[in-house]
Amino acid sequence: MTRTIITYGLISGFAAIIGILATILTSSTGHGSVWLGYLIMLVALSSILVAVKQYRDQRLGGVIRFQSAFLMGLGIAVVASVAYVAGWEAYLAATGYRFMPDMVAETLAAKRAAGVTGAEYAKAAAEMAAMQTSYERPLYRWLMTSAEVFPVGLLVALVSAGLLRMPNFLPARSASA
Repeated sequence: MTRTIITYGLISGFAAIIGILATILTSSTGHGSVWLGYLIMLVALSSILVAVKQYRDQRLGGVIRFQSAFLMGLGIAVVASVAYVAGWEAYLAATGYRFMPDMVAETLAAKRAAGVTGAEYAKAAAEMAAMQTSYERPLYRWLMTSAEVFPVGLLVALVSAGLLRMPNFLPARSASA
């Protein structure tokens, strides 16, 4: 089970980070759509369903308890989160950690272009500066990055465990088929 967790976790994590980086690199603003990002993560983390089903069918004779399926999915989500954070950190290092300063500058420019001025703009600038300062701390950045992907993995693990505990859901293919 451990090998399956690590294999599918790495596949999920790296697929998610590659998809996210592709949207960032092809975006005109330097950061992609939030909805597209979460869709990419959901698709990448769907390997949890595949892994649990494969384990259920090949190792357990087509039956798995909710707890076992959930723990396996949770393990994959944790490994995927670690791989995602590692990929994000590699991207940040390769780009000189310019993501957050560039995002802050773009956000403030958009507010200025929208006509935000005075105290409202000063408040937004202070909030963005505080966020940028927090993001410079590695532990904070790691936690925030994993908080992007882990909840999606947790949700997929719950749904997968609920569905796959039923032996008739996606039954194993017979040898004669």
